[in-house]
Amino acid sequence: MRTILKVLVGSRAHGLAREGSDADYRGVFVNSTLAILAAQAGLGERPRDTAWLEGEVKPDTSDMASDRVDDTAWELGHFLNLAARGNSTALEVLWAPVVESTAYGARLHVLRNVAWSPRSVRDAFVGYASNQRKKFLAGMADPRARKYACANLRVLYQGWRLLEPGELPVDLRGALDDVYATLTRWRDGDYTVGEVVEACCDMEARVQVAYAVCKQRQDLGALTAFLDDVRKTFWY
Repeated sequence: MRTILKVLVGSRAHGLAREGSDADYRGVFVNSTLAILAAQAGLGERPRDTAWLEGEVKPDTSDMASDRVDDTAWELGHFLNLAARGNSTALEVLWAPVVESTAYGARLHVLRNVAWSPRSVRDAFVGYASNQRKKFLAGMADPRARKYACANLRVLYQGWRLLEPGELPVDLRGALDDVYATLTRWRDGDYTVGEVVEACCDMEARVQVAYAVCKQRQDLGALTAFLDDVRKTFWY
């Protein structure tokens, strides 16, 4: 298992962290091609396509020290499949602040603008946001309700900006139309149900409009060629 890319995500990357906020990382790793083929032939265990560590204690020299870490990584083949289907969490990795990267991680970054299609982004981002909205409405007494509200608006905003100018914003401190101020208030529990629903429905409408005019072209051939090259390189 060789890591080719690791990035910072979550509240610290979004500019929404408070003192004690967890450090959230996402990454991409590569399994041995020989191990993958052996597993497909029934000659060994199937290599993991996801690696997850939570609660690991690590030194942190930032001004918001925390000993909690959420570190999730995907095997390259699985990651490319997620990105091609417009998965918002996977696509964010390709725009998030880089913690460590190899030459293959850099090449992966170059492919970020051909990894997705307008339809995949529209469907996946709206679908994820809808799920967060359902959680928000179903658990108003749940202390995580504010987290669901923020995730709903944030993902729709990111989808809108990805479809329109073609760049997925990660640090939201420069977000348009006071979105950052809204997210900061909601993070602190300052909202009404009506405000959350109205703001998110408005942002979803912007996603739909941006989708209708987006001219982005997905290039699955480029993704396949990259994966093929990596498989040849990481044979053992």
